[in-house]
Amino acid sequence: MSTIKKITCHVVSAPVQRPFTSSRGWLYKTRGSCIVEIETADGITGWGECYGPSHVAKSYIETQLGPRVIGRDPFDIEVIWEDLYNRIKDYGGKGMVTSAMSGIDIALWDIVGKQCGKPIHKLIGGAYRTQVTSYATGLYFIDMDRLIEEAVEEAQGYVEEGFVAIKMKIGLGSPKLDIARVEAVRKAIGDDIRLMVDANHCFTVPQAIRLGRELEKLNVEWFEEPISPEDLDGYIEVTRALDMAVAGGENEFTRWGFRDIVVRKAMDIIQPDVCAAGGITECKKIATLASAHGVECVPHAWGSAIGLAATLHFLAALPDQPPSFRPMPPLLEFEQCENPFRDFLSVTPIVQRRGVVDIPTGPGLGIEINRAILDQYRVA
Repeated sequence: MSTIKKITCHVVSAPVQRPFTSSRGWLYKTRGSCIVEIETADGITGWGECYGPSHVAKSYIETQLGPRVIGRDPFDIEVIWEDLYNRIKDYGGKGMVTSAMSGIDIALWDIVGKQCGKPIHKLIGGAYRTQVTSYATGLYFIDMDRLIEEAVEEAQGYVEEGFVAIKMKIGLGSPKLDIARVEAVRKAIGDDIRLMVDANHCFTVPQAIRLGRELEKLNVEWFEEPISPEDLDGYIEVTRALDMAVAGGENEFTRWGFRDIVVRKAMDIIQPDVCAAGGITECKKIATLASAHGVECVPHAWGSAIGLAATLHFLAALPDQPPSFRPMPPLLEFEQCENPFRDFLSVTPIVQRRGVVDIPTGPGLGIEINRAILDQYRVA
């Protein structure tokens, strides 16, 4: 039996040439991540990723979680998950500590897949699909003097690259400007391109409902994070008031965090992140919970090639919901802002062709890590 010998956290950061923001107000000047490397006694290496402030995840892993994993059998993934969660839940089972657990969980699945010679999706239920349709996440706020023009140009660029779906940011502090921006993008890309909007939880309930009714006229597919994630009753109001789908959940963690959202149908679409909500192990449970209540699961993704690959395996193993003659499979979020860790961390990059991304078929995550990128962008 091979055991876990060592855990290393690689904190990396890269400058962004054109800083961008959303309604949240954070100016993104860098892109970074906490990359988790787990080595076994017989020389197998697994890779994972944590979502959120990288140094915080590193601290949790090095001081709390990592020491409990050393010497364990990497195949005991659920056993390890429960042990780690029960170790920390007295101090809060959400947020960064669950993100740190997520990085460990993904790395363990990578190890198990490599040990078995199988891709992760074959170990978590099999592949409902070998390809997935992706949507381009972008259209942040960069040039405040050209907010509409830059959105149109960026959206047209994604269509030219082959994307068949786009998600854009809203929440400019002016409903009229938001609607004008979405309307201009819809006109530029035509009616055949799927269009979603993301407000990063910046509206009140009445604002979200009023704006949502205008967005429905523009054939917007879903309204993501219209209001604060803490306001579950508010989500129920918005979801009931609008005909288009309401999405959210990237800021929620574990099956317990998603339980009330799903049971009360506060959202039409939940968006757990495998690098944050508890890893692949926990996201499978969250998806099952959603399926039992007729809620769609379309995972959030924002990270390196590791997180993207993990998301693809999770998507491969999600059934169509609902099953039908011509189903609408879950989409892959393929964010398009500057990110060398998405583009160059895998020796063979994950790419879309005509909006479609192939599910990796190699053992584990199915990607080979370029250590030179870790060395180039490592934070001391």
